[in-house]
Amino acid sequence: MNLSIPVNEPLIGIKEKEYLSDCLKTGWISSVGKYIDLFETNWAKFCGKKYGIAVSNGTAALQLAVDSLNLSTGDEVIMPSFSIISCVLAVVRNKAVPVLVDCDPDTWTMDVNQIEKKITNKTKAIMPVHIYGHPVDMDPVLKIAKKHNLAIIEDAAEAHGSQYYSKINTAKGKWEKCGSFGTLSIFSFYANKPVTTGEGGMVLTNDEKLAERLKSLRNLCFLPNRRFCHEDLGYNFRLTNLQAALGVAQIERIDKIIAKKRWIGKQYNKQLMGLPLQLPSEKPWAKNIYWMYGVVLLDKYNLGARITMARMKEKGIETRPFFVGMHEQPVFKKMELFKREKYPTTERISRKGFYLPSGLSLTTAQIDYVTQSLREILS
Repeated sequence: MNLSIPVNEPLIGIKEKEYLSDCLKTGWISSVGKYIDLFETNWAKFCGKKYGIAVSNGTAALQLAVDSLNLSTGDEVIMPSFSIISCVLAVVRNKAVPVLVDCDPDTWTMDVNQIEKKITNKTKAIMPVHIYGHPVDMDPVLKIAKKHNLAIIEDAAEAHGSQYYSKINTAKGKWEKCGSFGTLSIFSFYANKPVTTGEGGMVLTNDEKLAERLKSLRNLCFLPNRRFCHEDLGYNFRLTNLQAALGVAQIERIDKIIAKKRWIGKQYNKQLMGLPLQLPSEKPWAKNIYWMYGVVLLDKYNLGARITMARMKEKGIETRPFFVGMHEQPVFKKMELFKREKYPTTERISRKGFYLPSGLSLTTAQIDYVTQSLREILS
C-alpha cells in the first residue's frame, strides 16, 4: 500500500531554489563558496557559539569532535545507552571506550544522576545527547564536567532551536539554545531535520584552536603552506556550497520552522491524551521542538510497537521505531562491549516506542487522521 502520510517530508521553499540556482550560475558547487561561510557563521551565531565547521553529515561531525580532543587509546567517554549508533561509532573509531548510562524515563535523554558514578581516571569527556527535540538536563552535566575537568561533546543533532533554562552563569537563569553548551557541539542536517541540507552536519565550538584542528581534519589535514604534504591523517568530510545554500535559506526562516514543529507537538499532545501511551514530556526547564513526535506504549497495552506500527502502515501512515539500546546492538556484542550491562528504561522504550509523522509539511487534517487512526488501533 502506498503511504499517504510520510514520517517526514522536507519543506523546500523559494529561497532554497534561488540560492541553489546562484550556485549553479556561478559555478561554485563544491566545498568552497560564499554559502559555506554564511552557513557556518549564521548557524554558530544562532546557537550562541563563535565558530562553525560544516561537514558532510552528523556522524562525521561526531567523529571529528571526538578526534579533535586527541584522546589516547582506552580513554573513556560517558554517553547515553539510548541514542543512535553514531555516538558510539565516533568514540570506538577513535580508539576510545564508550561508557553508558541509562536514560531518564520521562525525557528519554541521559539520566544525569548516573553520570558521576561512571567516572574513572580514564574519563575524558561526557556526551549528552538531546533526544527527539527534548534537551538533556544540562546544568548537572556542566557542573560534573567542571568538577572533573572533562570535555563536553554535545550532540544536538535532533534539537535545532530547542532551549534549556540554565542557571550556571546567572542567578536568575537564562534560556540557552541547545548546541551552546558543549566544548564541542554537533548538529546533523539530514533530510528529516528541521534545518536540512539533504546530508550535512556541523561542529560548533568557542575554542579557536579546536576550530582550526576541526577545519584541518575535515579536509585531509593539508598543510597550510604545502598543500599535498600531510603531518596528520584527516578525512574528506567537506560539505558542498550547494548543500550549504539550502541551509542558509532555512536559517532565514528558523523561527517559523521551530514554531511549526512546536505546533505539531502541541496538536498531538491534545489529541492523544487518554490513550495508553506515554507522550513526550516538556520539563519546566525545557523548550521541546518535538523533532520527532515519539510515543511509548504503556505496559497495560498488550501489543508491541511493531504490531501497532504495522497497523498504522495498513492505514497509510508511516512510522519509525525508537533507537535500539547501544548495549543491545549486535555489532557491539561481537566486539564484546557492554558485556552483561542492563539499562531497563532504554530496553523498555526501545521495545514499546515509535514516532509518528512529524514533518514540516504536516497539515491539520493529516494530524487528525493520524490521531484518529491510532485511537482506533489502541481502542
